[in-house]
Amino acid sequence: MDIISRQHHLAGQLQEEGFAFVAGAAIDAMLPPVAIAPNAWDEFAASWNGMPVDTYMADGGRYRRRRFGVFSAAPGQIIRREPHQPHYQARDYNALNGGVERWFEPIDPGVAAAPTFSTLLEFTRALFEEQTGMVAWRIEAHQFRIETGPDGAGLPTPEGMHRDGVDFVLVLMVRRTNIEQGTTTIHDLGGHALGSFTLNHPRDAALVDDRRVFHGVTPVVPVDPALPAFRDVLVLTYRRL
Repeated sequence: MDIISRQHHLAGQLQEEGFAFVAGAAIDAMLPPVAIAPNAWDEFAASWNGMPVDTYMADGGRYRRRRFGVFSAAPGQIIRREPHQPHYQARDYNALNGGVERWFEPIDPGVAAAPTFSTLLEFTRALFEEQTGMVAWRIEAHQFRIETGPDGAGLPTPEGMHRDGVDFVLVLMVRRTNIEQGTTTIHDLGGHALGSFTLNHPRDAALVDDRRVFHGVTPVVPVDPALPAFRDVLVLTYRRL
């Protein structure tokens, strides 16, 4: 199966089910080699190191580190980065941390312009436009690190099962170190379970039609509490303008 056929198949699964789990090897088969070359991927993954702590956690937790960026895409035009701005969610979508403007440190310009990140943006845009046609998008990108240790579990989705108030979401595993659990669960709008899976390997991905399903991730705990333990993911959200 060629790259285009693989993309069409994945788009069909997303349309039919409202979500899709994609193993890293399947993602790799749909991306150009330059985006996943070892040196490019290692540089991309290393950008999660040293991120600032998310100080907006209403539960008082200090287990999440984060960077943020906003991008836009007009129909038929290249994706462009927008000036740095706050992240905002209504409390209807995020009862824990919503209702306030949250200013996070920006994603490094070099990371955003590098082949891995820019390819992931274009790949997801093309995939989601198989559902919508060519439209204008607001794209938000989040680098998340969830840390855990002897003081308590890390919470990838502290707001619980939720929707993000957008059209589509990609959650891409970057790195898991010394953790267990962290299972993604999907429910329909009536609260019925549709599926669950765990992002275990680099580039394992969850694709979500946020208009149709809820999603959440179970807490992560360390395998060895004496060693660093964390879960790094890239989240891209797409909202039609």
